[in-house]
Amino acid sequence: MFGFLFRSLQQKTDDMGFWDHVEVLRTYIIRSLLSIVILSFVAFFNKDFLFNSIILAPSEPSFITYRVLCKLGDLLNAPGLCVTKIPLQLINIELGGQFSYHIMISFICGIILAFPFIVLQFWLFIKPALRENERKHSTGIVFYISILFIIGVLFGFYVITPLTINFLASYQLSPLIINNITISSYISSVSGLSLSMGLVFELPVLIFFLSKIGIITPKFIREKRKYAIIIIFIVAGFITPSTDMFTQVLVSIPLFMLYELSYFISKKTVKKVEIE
Repeated sequence: MFGFLFRSLQQKTDDMGFWDHVEVLRTYIIRSLLSIVILSFVAFFNKDFLFNSIILAPSEPSFITYRVLCKLGDLLNAPGLCVTKIPLQLINIELGGQFSYHIMISFICGIILAFPFIVLQFWLFIKPALRENERKHSTGIVFYISILFIIGVLFGFYVITPLTINFLASYQLSPLIINNITISSYISSVSGLSLSMGLVFELPVLIFFLSKIGIITPKFIREKRKYAIIIIFIVAGFITPSTDMFTQVLVSIPLFMLYELSYFISKKTVKKVEIE
């Protein structure tokens, strides 16, 4: 019953002809690409804010997450929670490295900012092929997909990323070893964790649709929980740009919480389908 995608193709083909349908799809794709390009240029020409206030911010003790941890440490009488120094020195070893990463980060920023608009374009393409009841149950889908993605990106940036950076930058085998981290390693960690968490937070939406068409049931989710835990750790390993266990466990926690949330979403969805 992912048939609404195929019905979209069939309906538009019947009404307009195949190449007209392709032209409509091309229009939505071009709009999406243009939104990414425009927002990427906006990010590119705001270099100081983009890097000093966003990308490099988690490498400074003044970052909001570390300040919150310090206040929490004061309340709990646990000074160990307070981050006062991050022994991290970033270096660039390629001639065009800084310019290349300026372009790359601007493009990633453009994708993140344009994501709601891209989802809207995709929705506008498939919406005409949906049945009346499918449209009814899909009300607000663009908002939910967009907000979950944004929450995931913010969670990755403000929680997973700073904790990972602080742990790995402070981890030391010997006082004789100094951490001179390449800008490549740092940027891949920040962008990779933030972007991947945004995508992972789409799990509840995916479960909703799979439950709606009967592919996944609450019973299936409950019975496969032990296997899901293993898969979650494997997925966390792919998401994290480094191989340290700390980061993988840190990423696995919200993944497991999303899995549990998906169970309740599936249960509610299946119950609603049975009533109808």
